[in-house]
Amino acid sequence: MILPVARMGHPVLQTRAAEVNDIAAPMIQTFIKDLVETYYALSGAGLAAPQVFQSSRIVVFHVPEERAKMRGHHEEIPFTILINPIIDFLTDETELGWEGCFSLPGMMGLVPRCRAIRYRGLNAEGHSIDRQVEGYHARVIQHECDHLDGVLYPMRMPDLSQFGFVDEIRDAMSK
Repeated sequence: MILPVARMGHPVLQTRAAEVNDIAAPMIQTFIKDLVETYYALSGAGLAAPQVFQSSRIVVFHVPEERAKMRGHHEEIPFTILINPIIDFLTDETELGWEGCFSLPGMMGLVPRCRAIRYRGLNAEGHSIDRQVEGYHARVIQHECDHLDGVLYPMRMPDLSQFGFVDEIRDAMSK
């Protein structure tokens, strides 16, 4: 089932999501199926449970190789369901990059993110995931996991003059 998307201002996007205690619970497994179906219907890089009104620490993401290369990443970001993620920052080095979000439709902003991270968590079967990534992959994970802590990307922006409507920004950048 395709789920509705919460937009900026809704309380579910402003609070820390709850840990998932029983991944095998039928309700959780059904929700994961619906989250994945919604993710594919939206055609983005990732989607977090709070974005579909579920306060659970679950994200899904995937960036095909062609799209990843357009963002300066050298390879596909594999399809992943990540439950109860933990992020460790591996450097103090940050990079600025443009981000958008389904919860802020039609908007984008220039956001600093840590260049290299390690993320850990569980997949939908309860198996461990442990990856060290950098660049765009690291950005996608940080963006999605921020949703689990009630943080939207404009809250990370030091310069709100670099925040606006996608069409306006792209038009200005093309001149």
